[in-house]
Amino acid sequence: MVKLRLKRCGRKQRAIYQIVAIDVRSRREGRDLRKVGFYDPIKNQTYSNVPTILDFLEKGAQPTGAVHYISKRAEVFKELQVNQTK
Repeated sequence: MVKLRLKRCGRKQRAIYQIVAIDVRSRREGRDLRKVGFYDPIKNQTYSNVPTILDFLEKGAQPTGAVHYISKRAEVFKELQVNQTK
């Protein structure tokens, strides 16, 4: 099973996170299938590759709670609903 989850990067006390598609059995810093965005909690910046995220979601990938919240703020799920109605 594939999940969309956060992968910690950066230095001590200055973490940034990559949003990655990764196998459930892999560890947090393990080998990812694909990088689909990043999140900087200090600057509160987010970049996400929306078409890639939508592709993984349509194939059955499950986002974790944090990634779900970040994607919801970026309005990714609105685009998913628009694509499903077509």
